[in-house]
Amino acid sequence: MPELPEVETVVRSLEQKLSGLTITAVDLFKPEVIRFPKPDQFIEQITGKQFQKKLGRRGKYLLIHLSDGLTLVIHLRMTGRLIYCEADLPVEKHTHVIFHLDNGKHLRFADTRRFGRLQLAPTAEVSALPGIRDLGPEPLDKEFTREFLKKELRRRRTRIKSLLLDQCFVAGLGNIYADEALFRAKIHPERLAPDLTTREAAGLHKAIIEVIAGGIKHRGTSFRDYVDGEGRAGSFQHHLKVYNREGLPCSHCGRPIERIKVAGRSSYYCPSCQKPK
Repeated sequence: MPELPEVETVVRSLEQKLSGLTITAVDLFKPEVIRFPKPDQFIEQITGKQFQKKLGRRGKYLLIHLSDGLTLVIHLRMTGRLIYCEADLPVEKHTHVIFHLDNGKHLRFADTRRFGRLQLAPTAEVSALPGIRDLGPEPLDKEFTREFLKKELRRRRTRIKSLLLDQCFVAGLGNIYADEALFRAKIHPERLAPDLTTREAAGLHKAIIEVIAGGIKHRGTSFRDYVDGEGRAGSFQHHLKVYNREGLPCSHCGRPIERIKVAGRSSYYCPSCQKPK
């Protein structure tokens, strides 16, 4: 699933391309990807709208601001792609929506697994939408301080990996960047959050910020599905230390990386560098 760095990269890659363009028509091949309003109303309301200068993002949600006070809210889920391209580019198999633009190009939404969703909402109401309203602070926000993290860890008796995946705790983290942050902080994914020491909490805070910033710098992590708004893959997969590296040697100690299940999710860690306590 695209996480904060991937969604931020999509936003940055599309912002200058879409600014000022107008949607002239919409081809909707899979109406079920439209969460709200009804598909025919969605097409009617979005046609003729102009992309604003700034796009947005909240957690893993893309916020595409349009004229007349509307915002197109998109969650890519596991395999969603939003790509700006030439109109004569062959339409790939799992393309569900095509937005025709007044410069003759397309903005296409494709999703192999069909879990992604699009929603049109008044811009003033976006922050109150289900899924967005309860999001926690983001790793690069000023609200995400060491003090905030230490306080929240003390009052949540759950495994640290599970907590990091909770979007109400911190928005934008997913499996990849949670594993990478825990490795950098030398914290086992099954440790209970309130058992972390003050020093460990500070190290985790630093690690979360570093891996998110690194993911953005390298334009996201691409294994199979993720590409940015121009169809380009990211490169942070070449900088991962533990995620998806089961059996490979730890870059720090050389011991093989192991994989366990935490809250139903695969978690990669080094058993030597990240010891349970």
